[in-house]
Amino acid sequence: MRVVRLESEPAYAFGGRAPAMTVAPGTVVELSTEDCFGGAVRGIDDLPSQVCTFPYLNPVTGPIAVEGAEPGDTVAVHFVDIRPTRDWAISTTFPHFGALTATHTTAMLHDALPERVWRYDVDAERGICRFNARDSDLSIELPLDPMHGTVGVAPAAHEVIMSITPGAHGGNMDTPEMRAGTTAYFGVNVPGALISLGDGHCRQGEGEVCGTAVEAAMSTVIVVDLIKGVSTPWPRLESDTHLMSTGTARPLEDAFRISQHDLVTWTADLLSLDALDAYQFVSQAGLAPAGNVVDTNYTMLAKLPKRYLAETRAYEDVHTRLRTTATHYLNQR
Repeated sequence: MRVVRLESEPAYAFGGRAPAMTVAPGTVVELSTEDCFGGAVRGIDDLPSQVCTFPYLNPVTGPIAVEGAEPGDTVAVHFVDIRPTRDWAISTTFPHFGALTATHTTAMLHDALPERVWRYDVDAERGICRFNARDSDLSIELPLDPMHGTVGVAPAAHEVIMSITPGAHGGNMDTPEMRAGTTAYFGVNVPGALISLGDGHCRQGEGEVCGTAVEAAMSTVIVVDLIKGVSTPWPRLESDTHLMSTGTARPLEDAFRISQHDLVTWTADLLSLDALDAYQFVSQAGLAPAGNVVDTNYTMLAKLPKRYLAETRAYEDVHTRLRTTATHYLNQR
């Protein structure tokens, strides 16, 4: 088991950047990520519009090139460990950003919501973050569920996409499913794939409704791997219990359709089913959690319990292999 430490300057886009590191498949990578504000918002008086500089938001760490990865292949990113590095985290509302306010693409005559900051107390040892209401009498502990909102690879055709924008390359999908124990699969568009990640969340509700999660800097460990000759049209996820397809688009129903289409076709391939049989099966057995409904594109997931797949394994069971590597790493740490 090879373990390396990645140190890189923050990036704010996928694509257009040379690799910070090249690793062999199966390598364990230890890294750190800054929060979506670049650490500039530290308290309730630090309004992002005053302390942050656009477009330097949502920084990502990387990119990591994978030896032998070529267009038409798939890279796997398994999350071994994700933990907050500070005893505080931040969430906000922004004018013209979020699911329940006027936005630049949903124009309304009424005023946008105000810009406001909430500071969460984080206790990693106890596994909690504390929500403190600003204008109400409520303080409540919420369980930590650390995840990364932004993970992906370089897009095709030399395209450069801002890190806040999700798409077929991955990016800012903001799904709580991207937690420790999950393997994410991305289709390779350029030699090396060029994996980057960031946007750590102490926890996030489905949809990221107000526009931000409990945003935090993270210490993260991943294992990267390579599946040769197998393409992946949209990012896919695998946990111990579920297979998941993602879809990203606007309007939201198109993101839903993309994710469902990918899961139906993936299930048909895995189980050697007729397309309509797979469509019927997924319609009755599947789930449809939201990733985000606030970003430049929206993300939906389609989710199928693995217990219905019998002995069928996705991607030559790379998830189980990477879980074993993760266990060995954690036992030796």
